[in-house]
Amino acid sequence: MKISIFGVAELSLGKHNIKDARLDQVDQITKAKKKTYIQVELVGEDSALDADAIIVNKNSAADLILKDLEFVETRLSRSESENEKALLVKLKAILEKEQLIFNQSFSEEEKKLMTVYGLLTNKAVVSVEAAELEDTNALLARTLKDANYISFFTTGEKETRAWLIKKGTSAWEAAGVIHSDIQQGFIRAEIISLEDFLQQGGESRAKQAGKMRLEQKDYKMQDCDITTFRFNK
Repeated sequence: MKISIFGVAELSLGKHNIKDARLDQVDQITKAKKKTYIQVELVGEDSALDADAIIVNKNSAADLILKDLEFVETRLSRSESENEKALLVKLKAILEKEQLIFNQSFSEEEKKLMTVYGLLTNKAVVSVEAAELEDTNALLARTLKDANYISFFTTGEKETRAWLIKKGTSAWEAAGVIHSDIQQGFIRAEIISLEDFLQQGGESRAKQAGKMRLEQKDYKMQDCDITTFRFNK
């Protein structure tokens, strides 16, 4: 995942691991040889269009809205499609209220039209307070949450690992985050909630207590699901 830094000089560009105390708790039980946190890449303003989210200071947030408003007004003056004009008028009204497009509701047709616009505020825009810059890890964790990302965990003897997915991701899609072969050969997902895993003291005891669920392709992954994918090799 890429996060663009817009007007926040205190944050250093490059790759950052986001430490998660919940993953630490799982690893304390499993005692895997390796522990892998979610990793994000912080990029500059020039890469904002390619980023999944944007971190800004309060003044920069207004700049993003203004950039999008200028684009929408220009596009509106040139558009000949009535459907597009209706969408652009809607976007213009949102931006003139100094609101972010990311937080608004759109039809599937509108979303499809918007994919070619490259609007900055159609991404999660996280406004940062000066005090938050003292704890980069907490700030980045909040950014993921505000951008509607969650994580699921895999754990075993070799590795305890967090995997980043969008909220609403299916078990089949989550399998593909690990490897395309797992997705293609998907049979089922074996799920234990984080709470049950911790309360029972690990996978084996959770299974014995009947806390493991067998889920199919369309299951919507939940934050911190402890997951084992079964698949045809």
